Amino acid sequence: SKFQNWLDATFRWDMYARFDYTLQHSEPIAGKTILDVGCGTGRFAFEYLKRGAKHVTGIDIAENMLAICRQRAEAENVSDRCAFVQADLLKYQPDTKFDICIGIGLFDYIPDALQVLTKMREVTSDRVIVSLPRFWTWRAPVRKARLALKGCDVYFYTKEKIDALMKQAGFRRYELEHVGQLYCVTAFVQ
Repeated sequence: SKFQNWLDATFRWDMYARFDYTLQHSEPIAGKTILDVGCGTGRFAFEYLKRGAKHVTGIDIAENMLAICRQRAEAENVSDRCAFVQADLLKYQPDTKFDICIGIGLFDYIPDALQVLTKMREVTSDRVIVSLPRFWTWRAPVRKARLALKGCDVYFYTKEKIDALMKQAGFRRYELEHVGQLYCVTAFVQ
């Protein structure tokens, strides 16, 4: 609704900022292969396709989200340049490495971020882009309580924790940017 859009734009502007961050730090996109981990309804996947990505693979554990992506791919006539697969990244075995791998809104719900970051590095040849919710924010305790009522764990990160995770996952070079209630990270494989 218009009211929900206003609420998001006013109080969750960082969701839009992380979208811009992710695409900006993915450039150049044309001709690249992309892995979108936790792709949801494909917001990032379809934007990559619009910007000339060679191929985008979206993986998610929710089949209903993947069904939405497949329908949209058919409607937009891009099915030949994308695939949407029901998979857990830790069990996923791609045939080749991807140029870019993203995990946006993923680490909010991952209890072992190190395993996921390590796997992302293993399946990527150029860079990994992720967003992680910040620990010390006004929204963190509210979100933690709200999701706990639904039986959903949520995880938050400090800069120090992210620094440790990136190093342990094997990233020698990475950029960390504070974006509202989030951290956005671009980690380079080489």
